[in-house]
Amino acid sequence: MLNLTDVHVSYGTTPILHDIDITVDSEEIVGIMGKNGVGKTTLIKAVMGLLEVDTGTITFDGDDVTSTGADVRARRGMGYIPQGRDVFPELTVEENLRMGETIHAADNSLQYEAVYDYFPILTERRTQTAGTLSGGQQQLLAIGRALIGNPKLLVLDEPSEGVQPSIVQDITRDLQRVNEELETTIIFVEQNLHVVQHLAERCYAIDKGMIVDELGSDRLDSREAVTEYLAV
Repeated sequence: MLNLTDVHVSYGTTPILHDIDITVDSEEIVGIMGKNGVGKTTLIKAVMGLLEVDTGTITFDGDDVTSTGADVRARRGMGYIPQGRDVFPELTVEENLRMGETIHAADNSLQYEAVYDYFPILTERRTQTAGTLSGGQQQLLAIGRALIGNPKLLVLDEPSEGVQPSIVQDITRDLQRVNEELETTIIFVEQNLHVVQHLAERCYAIDKGMIVDELGSDRLDSREAVTEYLAV
């Protein structure tokens, strides 16, 4: 579903990512973990086309998208939940969800029923302005908005950030349902131990802009193996 091969990314003249090789198979859930400032968000922005790569290739669903913009990648089926959520605060919940209809243009099926089923609080608050929701509710809205267009790939940047622990557990469980029931491939960046251990099937560790380790399910079960790469 997604492949990054020998990807290098810079901010101006400052190199940030080096020799990035990542593979995400169809219907898989893959995590990217690392401490603050190691290049996780830069990597996610490169996947989405929000940052240009200096060298290397990015392929999505069999197509080379290295030189395409974020809007093209979204229409091809990438759904993006940025760090900090970025909902439209003056629009209602329902109006925010409608913004997701342009994702995955080749697929005419909209997932309103599934989104309201996964996140019933959005049904209750559908006429409420998004800016008045709690942080956790805004995160659910951002995920729901990305799901409306039935994306092939869901890309999340720290879904647990600023969210209370009970809601984090709900989000983890809901993303597992999305993966299983909608067959949505997921790649996510995270520093939260619970999310990494309970959501990822595999996880890449990044440090100083490079992939330094890959953890399978057996090592993800080990708190010691995971916390080596987390700010805990």
